[in-house]
Amino acid sequence: MAPATGHSGDSVQVHGLTSGDEQLVLTLWTGDPRLATRADAAGVERIGVDLERLGKRERQKGLGTWISPHTEADLAAVGEALTSASLFARLDPPHGGTPAQVERLLAAGAEVVMLPMFRTASEVQHFVELVAGRATVVLLIETPEAVEQAGEIAAVDGVGEIHLGLNDLTLALGLPNRFMLLTSRLAARLAATVTDAGLRFGAGGIGRAGDDSLPIPADLIYAQYARLGATAALVSRSFIGDDGATLDLAREVERARARLADWRARDEDELEAARLELMERAAACRSW
Repeated sequence: MAPATGHSGDSVQVHGLTSGDEQLVLTLWTGDPRLATRADAAGVERIGVDLERLGKRERQKGLGTWISPHTEADLAAVGEALTSASLFARLDPPHGGTPAQVERLLAAGAEVVMLPMFRTASEVQHFVELVAGRATVVLLIETPEAVEQAGEIAAVDGVGEIHLGLNDLTLALGLPNRFMLLTSRLAARLAATVTDAGLRFGAGGIGRAGDDSLPIPADLIYAQYARLGATAALVSRSFIGDDGATLDLAREVERARARLADWRARDEDELEAARLELMERAAACRSW
């Protein structure tokens, strides 16, 4: 797969979902059982913790990105609060402690496990063998090496889903911001590779539908999900409210699903126009 040039005006369309289930699968990261209860009742499908620590603060230094404070103890507490949603955990990148970490998280009840910052299909194969069918395996492609091996990675038996990790891959490619990556040929090719393999594809997170207070209007991100055939997303903190309780989470989830459905009904010309608008705004964007 050729490296992306986020500034390219070339378009690769992936419109037309091929990943099977068109339902948008949402994931919320939280260590708070009370918020987990609200999200569960609101219809968020996956709820759990982000435990990635190794190298992350150094890689993303100065960007103001969120570094999770979650712990393995939080995972168990959140799990006790769920009745419908699957318990989720993002691990550290592959390292010597991965086998032990996998066992601890599965023992705590994790039903979906995400592996970040891997580089090769062999690392993925090893991870799948460690999980051994005891949880859904979700991969987060964040390195150029993993992009190059995307076809082989998607073919590993036991992989359930693949996401595009916007922050770290944007850094690795030297792009000015993550929105450039989202509009790139690389993102479209990766989406096609994943969905052609029959896997669900996700790409970063979504803000609240209709939220124009963000540096990039949320609606333009929804348009990219429709264009790429993405059916999995992280729920951003904008869904929750500043104090964690001011917004009607169920209503915001419903609005998000409706807005994505609206974009899915658009034709390719409209989706391409949204991509070009996002590229233009991204080029002028001064925030990450």
